[in-house]
Amino acid sequence: MGFFDRLVARDQELADTKYKGRESATARSARLRVKKHRARVARDGDKSGRPFRFFR
Repeated sequence: MGFFDRLVARDQELADTKYKGRESATARSARLRVKKHRARVARDGDKSGRPFRFFR
């Protein structure tokens, strides 16, 4: 188990030093997904062809 412990420790060390302050891949993909969704809603929001209804 020593080898795997060193891998985990190295990963944690890199996260604390080299990648500190950087945006994670998960955070980046979530941010871009929200950005694209908002752009799509702003572009196509009122063009659905269905009349807007408050209640079903």
